[in-house]
Amino acid sequence: MRLCTARPTARRAWIVELRPGSGGPQLVCQQCGHRGVLLAAVSPRSAVIEHLAGHVRRDVLPPYLRTCQCHERGCRWHPRHRGCAGPIRLLLARGRGGRLWRLADACTACASATEQAAVVPETFLSAAATLPDGASSRRRGRRPKGPGDQIRVREMLSYLAATLPSHAGAAARLLAVQCVLRMDSEGRVRLPVGVLRSLRLDRDPRPWKELEQARWLHRAPTVPGAGGRVVVARILDDVLLAPARPDRRRAADWALRMAGDGCVGDGDPSLRLVALCLAAHADSSTGRGCVEVDRIAHECGLAPAALSHVLDRLAALVSSWGVALASGDLYWELLPKRGRRQRPTADRTMLLSSES
Repeated sequence: MRLCTARPTARRAWIVELRPGSGGPQLVCQQCGHRGVLLAAVSPRSAVIEHLAGHVRRDVLPPYLRTCQCHERGCRWHPRHRGCAGPIRLLLARGRGGRLWRLADACTACASATEQAAVVPETFLSAAATLPDGASSRRRGRRPKGPGDQIRVREMLSYLAATLPSHAGAAARLLAVQCVLRMDSEGRVRLPVGVLRSLRLDRDPRPWKELEQARWLHRAPTVPGAGGRVVVARILDDVLLAPARPDRRRAADWALRMAGDGCVGDGDPSLRLVALCLAAHADSSTGRGCVEVDRIAHECGLAPAALSHVLDRLAALVSSWGVALASGDLYWELLPKRGRRQRPTADRTMLLSSES
C-alpha cells in the first residue's frame, strides 16, 4: 500500500498587472492585493520587478521543496512539449505587451518552452555580503564564486531579452551587457571610453539614448578618470542584481572579447551581438551549440530571417550552421581560434530533421 503524506503547499508564482488609471498606470498584484499608482518619473518595468523581487525574498523556500509551478497549473504557460525535466529555475515572463508580468518557479524544460521569458539567475537575489566589524576588505587568493564567465553572460543575455524593450537595437544590448556586469551595489556604472571604443560605440550616442528612453538607465556627463575618460551612468532596473564582484567584471571582459572575435573591422553591431550570443551558448570545449532559433533571435533582438542573414556574414567565426526544420533548433559550430579569419565563407547546412 502506498503511503500518502501531507506536503506543504508552496505556491511560488507571483503575477503583477499594469492597469491604466486616472493618475497613471496602476500596479496590481494578484497575491498581496497591492494597488499603487506609478509616478511618471518611475519606470513601470522597474516597479514591477522590484515588487516581484520583494515577494521572492520574503517567500524563501529550500531548493528541495521547490516545484515547477507551470506543471502545477497544467503547463498552460507555454506550447506543448515533451514534459517537465531539469532543475527548477526562477522564470520571469511577460505578456499582453508588457502589461502582465509573472515570476515563478519552473523546470528547465518549461522555461525553455515559454515565450517572452527569461531565467533569472539565483545570484541576482542574493543579498550583499557584509564584513564583520574590524575585518579587512582585502582578499588574498580569492577564488571565483558562482558560475563561470560564459554562464554569467548567457544568463545576462536571457535576462536582458526579457527586460529590455523588443525594439532595442543590437548596439543598445551590447552596451547593456557591459553596464549590468560592471555596475556596483548601488547600480552605478563607470564605463571607460576604451570599452566603448572596443565595441565601436564611443562615437555613437544612439545606444545611450535608447536605454534612457526605455528608462533602463540614466547617463551622467563624461568625466575624466585615471585611465582616460569615463562614462558614468545609473542603472534603474537594478533591483534583482547582486553587488558587483571581480568575477562579474571578468565576465564583462570575456563578453568584450567574444563580441569582437571574428568581427574586427565591421561596423555592424548585430554581428558582434550574435557572435557574443553564439559564444555564450556554445560548448566551450567543442565550439558546438544547439539552441532554439527563436531564443537566439529574441536575445539578439532580431527576426529569425534577419538572424539567418547575420549568420551568413559571420564566416570568420562560424564554420557551419543550420536549422532543424522539425524542432526549430539552431545548430552551429565555431571555428577554432587558430583557424579564424582564414576561411572565406561559412558552410551553411540546412538540417531537414532533428536527427540529421
